[in-house]
Amino acid sequence: MLAAVRQGAVIAGVVVAVPGAPWAHGVGGSSDTVGGFVWLGTKHMLAGWDHLAFVGGILLLAGEIRRAAKLISLFALGHSITLFTATVADWHVNPVLVDIVVALSLVFVGVVGLRGRPKSWTWFAAAVLAFGLAHGLGLSTRLRELGLPSDGMIPRVLAFNVGVEIGQLIAVGAMFMLGDVLSHFLPKLKDPRLSNGALVAAGVVAASVLVLTSGGEALRPVQAEAAVGACSVRDRTETFPAGGGHPAKDFFEPGETVPATSFGHVIGDGYVIVNYRPDLAAEQLAQVRAFVTDPAAGRVVGGPAPGQTEAVKAVHAYNTAVCDSVDIEAVRQFTRDWFADPRFKPVE
Repeated sequence: MLAAVRQGAVIAGVVVAVPGAPWAHGVGGSSDTVGGFVWLGTKHMLAGWDHLAFVGGILLLAGEIRRAAKLISLFALGHSITLFTATVADWHVNPVLVDIVVALSLVFVGVVGLRGRPKSWTWFAAAVLAFGLAHGLGLSTRLRELGLPSDGMIPRVLAFNVGVEIGQLIAVGAMFMLGDVLSHFLPKLKDPRLSNGALVAAGVVAASVLVLTSGGEALRPVQAEAAVGACSVRDRTETFPAGGGHPAKDFFEPGETVPATSFGHVIGDGYVIVNYRPDLAAEQLAQVRAFVTDPAAGRVVGGPAPGQTEAVKAVHAYNTAVCDSVDIEAVRQFTRDWFADPRFKPVE
């Protein structure tokens, strides 16, 4: 088992080789149950290459089981604190800036590994805890993408965190096993400089891509609520159950059943969902229908929302535009803003 820790470099090298931007592991859809959020947390962690690469770097550097367990526990404590606090307290942090810090955490652990194991582990443990806090802010951002109801929020946040820890345990076990196998068949991978160098390179590339593609987003303050025309824009709290495919059509008429799981699927693919009050006047309904079915609108689907008091709600992965009156131009601008957002990464 100790040999597997020493070969953590192998796993770190494998993990950081995964292509894609740091936000590419966002989890689409949502769940109606607390248990479903456990699965979402597990799935998120197993797809989170940046989190797993940092863990792999810690395993590589630790060199022994007991020390590795302590450091990973500190990391878990850090991201659990900020995941829970930032989500429940509704902190508005800049997601691009958080992703940059997460990317730089890979550079940090890789540079420390290249310099050799610390003579004193106290400062390194403190750094692991600090980066764990930063990773937790990133996890909170991903969790809020799913949409969390105000009723029953805390159990869902805790369930998501449990899932994250389950995913991390699965990943660590896989790193041990894969490290043993690869080091046996590829002896050159025993050199830790290879994986530490890969961690540094991955972190630098990821941070650079974020800076270059964010359009200055990392330096902009986050606003809790804004306005687009007659609509107010806020963080998304609406949830859509996961498990479906793409809807059979883009627009659903009043009286038709909206495929909620399909809407939950496409919101993870970058779509905007337009829900309207079923008793809209014919002229207003025609405006909503024309917008949703217009090919120029892009990735937009829509349908009635029984019980909705607002005339129109437009929802994407991060935000909701709430319109007390039908303001199609405002909804159109809301969708344009989303499609121009650096976080918009359409999935085919």
